Amino acid sequence: MLSRPTRNEHGSYYSLYIDKVAEGDLFSILVEQMKDTVALLSSLDAAQADYRYAPGKWSVKEVLGHISETERIMCYRLLRVARGDQTPLAGFDEEAFVQTGCFHARDMTDLLEEFTSVRQATLTLLRGVPEEGWTRTGNVNNGVLSARALAYVLTGHEKHHVQVLQERYLLARA
Repeated sequence: MLSRPTRNEHGSYYSLYIDKVAEGDLFSILVEQMKDTVALLSSLDAAQADYRYAPGKWSVKEVLGHISETERIMCYRLLRVARGDQTPLAGFDEEAFVQTGCFHARDMTDLLEEFTSVRQATLTLLRGVPEEGWTRTGNVNNGVLSARALAYVLTGHEKHHVQVLQERYLLARA
């Protein structure tokens, strides 16, 4: 079982996400998240999928696209860090990614398929990280992050956005 990262494996900002991850087996949590998110979003009609809770906020489809893209980026970073690569890894502008992601032009079924594929790839990647790779650290967005912290960040990031969908978009599982 992958243990929770220590405070010296990540900057304080990332606690926002890491602290959202429940105790337990991270792999099982990731699988359950995938199932729960698909269940939450799969029955939305087109108007619900395009809903924004306020002007200038992302639509439900854009939130889901952002979750998938961020998970991809976190996995790329995790792979580099776990393999001992010390090349500084840049941040990214999430607003720019969503603006140019064209999620509005895709249907929810396609976005859910992408989310599921990304999550399956995440699980495959995580299963292949050797024990010594989890505590390796790298320079990510001008700060120290371990591979283990990145796994928890991507898990907590998804949970954060699903909570936003439930609280601000008023989505609830049937």
